[in-house]
Amino acid sequence: MNAKGRVHKFGDNVDTDVIIPARYLNTASHKELAAHCMEDIDAEFVNKVSEGDIMVAEKNFGCGSSREHAPIAIKASGISCVIASTFARIFYRNSINIGLPILECDEAAREIKDGDTVSVDFNTGVITDETTGKTYQAEPFPEFIQNIIQKGGLINSIL
Repeated sequence: MNAKGRVHKFGDNVDTDVIIPARYLNTASHKELAAHCMEDIDAEFVNKVSEGDIMVAEKNFGCGSSREHAPIAIKASGISCVIASTFARIFYRNSINIGLPILECDEAAREIKDGDTVSVDFNTGVITDETTGKTYQAEPFPEFIQNIIQKGGLINSIL
């Protein structure tokens, strides 16, 4: 299982209210949520993101409300993976539950730049910044989490 895409970089403490503003929580449409993903921090994000792109952030990504809408909006926008120094605990679990791969790697999160091309090997946890040639080591997913992600989320993995 792999991902490769252009990086969209964010800083510390990106909370769920920024990922998907509360004013859009009245819809269950993944497409509608994606249309407003990150708009309060980067109004052009939805116009810049392409299928397969990778989001990189620093500390405490996904803090704030425990809403599942945040990882859904990110995944539905086309992001194939989120790399951060650290994640809020409930955001981490919500991401795995909906099949959005996320990796913690502080060095990668700090050094990878906006616009770089990055590839990720989820089996080994190797993150490669193809723009600079530098590699980073994240903890690979255990087999059961790889299964959840490959099947598109927890519910799909048990059906």
